[in-house]
Amino acid sequence: MSRIGKNPIDIPSGVEVKVNNGEVSVKGKLGELTQPVDGVNVKVEDNKVIVDRPTDSKDHRAKHGLYRALINNMIHGVSIGWTKELELVGVGYRASNQGQKLDLALGFSHNIVLDIAPEVKVETVSEKGKNPLVKLTSYDKQLVGQVAAKIREFRKPEPYKGKGIKFVGEEIRRKAGKSA
Repeated sequence: MSRIGKNPIDIPSGVEVKVNNGEVSVKGKLGELTQPVDGVNVKVEDNKVIVDRPTDSKDHRAKHGLYRALINNMIHGVSIGWTKELELVGVGYRASNQGQKLDLALGFSHNIVLDIAPEVKVETVSEKGKNPLVKLTSYDKQLVGQVAAKIREFRKPEPYKGKGIKFVGEEIRRKAGKSA
């Protein structure tokens, strides 16, 4: 039995979970998410979501933990929300935003202006003496991760000086430079 899949998911107050013909929809104070479900059975019983599999085939075992985790992420997202923080490390690297437009100065000849999806709230923090931060917040974990990966892709952290865009708390593997 899947260790993750067999755990029931508690539904917090203010969150509504509906299951109808192969689709799970979760509605909460922050938004609404839907997920098609295939290969597992999903039931809602007394403020708990229970995911179980019909057989022990390899496909059903693989999907058991997956769909339980996806539904758990949806419930967490619509009740609490998801946040990713990116740190810009480098001399002259700056970030600013006007509404949903993120303006990044990353050492290229022109600034990068990125339109962020309306479901994701973007916030930039610039303090003197500290690296600029970009905070992304949304109820959809997959969308926040995708937007954060897109921003990080513009200037990945390099191993020699550590310059680039990195997640807050991420450890960059450093290499030694030239030995004279």
